[in-house]
Amino acid sequence: APALIQKVLSRSYGACADVESYKEKRDILYNHLTRIGFECIKPQGAFYLFPKSPIEDDKEFTKSAAKHNILVVPGSGFGCPGYFRLSYCISLKTIENSLPAFESLAKEFR
Repeated sequence: APALIQKVLSRSYGACADVESYKEKRDILYNHLTRIGFECIKPQGAFYLFPKSPIEDDKEFTKSAAKHNILVVPGSGFGCPGYFRLSYCISLKTIENSLPAFESLAKEFR
């Protein structure tokens, strides 16, 4: 196993990942979520958002999100109760298609 990874590393040394697609997806989700009332710090190097849940019980919030076909993870699993984690390392089309569902979810808690 170590020999294989050495070959991989030697061939990928100096390679750069295309982060522009992640930035685009981050910006779409971040801008949409903050526009509809979610509080969130804009990440500068991650591939997920960590918005504040509109209710204190982040686990209950994730259940509500699932009813809208939105998969998020409770922040309490990361030591941040009251928040939820949302990955954007998915297709741009999936993100774009999810935006109306986030609007419906946000309306539940207004």
